[in-house]
Amino acid sequence: MKHAEFFRKHPVFTGEELAKHMSSHAELGRRAQEAILAYHQKVGRVVRVRRGLYTVIPAGAGTDSFPVDPFLVAAKLTVDAILSYHTALEFHGRAYSVYENFTYSASRPLGPLTFRSHVFRGTKFPQALLRAGKVHVGVSTAEHAGMDLRVASLERTLVDVLDRPDLSGSWEEIWRSLESVEFFDLDKVVEYALLLGNATTGAKVGFFLEQHREQLMVEDRHFKALQGLRPRQPHYLDRAKRTSGRLVSEWNLVVPREVLERAWGEVL
Repeated sequence: MKHAEFFRKHPVFTGEELAKHMSSHAELGRRAQEAILAYHQKVGRVVRVRRGLYTVIPAGAGTDSFPVDPFLVAAKLTVDAILSYHTALEFHGRAYSVYENFTYSASRPLGPLTFRSHVFRGTKFPQALLRAGKVHVGVSTAEHAGMDLRVASLERTLVDVLDRPDLSGSWEEIWRSLESVEFFDLDKVVEYALLLGNATTGAKVGFFLEQHREQLMVEDRHFKALQGLRPRQPHYLDRAKRTSGRLVSEWNLVVPREVLERAWGEVL
């Protein structure tokens, strides 16, 4: 088939990518693109995910039953999408639990999208990164299913999931996921935390590293840098929920008992 090579290399593709491919074959104009999409949708080779985004169904596979790679979909929802938060942990194989929700960061994220059994949620890049023009700090390009995706590094993700627990699961999920990582470049962790400039987040990063000082080989200089960012008054570990706990004065954080003692699943 004339466009078989394009579909093979682009299991999930945008209308812009198809248009570029077709123009390289001297097929110009929106009508030509609409015609090729209509044909392949009719024969069950292409399925529309949302306006301007499509997934390829291999020949002989069921149109409604063939599993679509959610990482590819999340990475293609906007031109600058970055797999982040719990989704980055899953991509790196470090998530304690597998979720049906997938999160990406972007400058102008779309509204929530449900496709098949997955829910895709976009979140805007942190304002501090936008102001500094550094939204790609701690982001790498990874090959997945023959395509290049942008994904947050484990160092950036450590800070991100503590910064936005609402995008990352329970504290047990966050702690167990991060504890599965044997090594972090702690200079990069601290650099990114300081770049965000959020006092509560800096304290949370410092608290987590202090709990895992020996395992992660944290040095005093890492703590010193983060202590300069900590809040002046006590803040809750999760300011949105304000769960009661004990004050950890070194970081001015009110930390729930289950996190302090890592008492996951314990009957109280």
